[in-house]
Amino acid sequence: MPRRVGLPGASELFRSTAAELNEAADAHRASRRPGDHRTAAPRRTRDAGPAAHDELRAPDPAPEPATAEQEAPRRRLAAASGPVEHTGRVRHDEKITVYVSSEELLALERLRLELRAEHGLAVDRGRIVRAAIASALAAIEAEGAGSDVLRRLAAPS
Repeated sequence: MPRRVGLPGASELFRSTAAELNEAADAHRASRRPGDHRTAAPRRTRDAGPAAHDELRAPDPAPEPATAEQEAPRRRLAAASGPVEHTGRVRHDEKITVYVSSEELLALERLRLELRAEHGLAVDRGRIVRAAIASALAAIEAEGAGSDVLRRLAAPS
């Protein structure tokens, strides 16, 4: 009988501790005497980085509104760099596993590298496969029984 280990959920592993830090800071401030002007520097542990106590810090003052002269260089820079390109990465809810031969995997990897080297497209194998699936479905819908995809599928392997 196989034994399964029960693991905590993601919400338990990655819960936010910001509220707990704010409560601790409020309790610390409330416990200090009003006339006491001595302030202790926050204790730093070896693992704490510079951002470890950002939640305890007072918020930065709001920036002043930019004037038209200050905004003009920013707009020129944004226009010169062109539109912001989307990476094409999308979170997918469903997953499939596809088994391929070593030759097919090598061909897929060569295609991925060729797309990067010759066309400037940095895409992963999954995106290539999703594009191929979309292309195959569109071909079947457009050409019906005469599509190359159906001929390949009907041919003996």
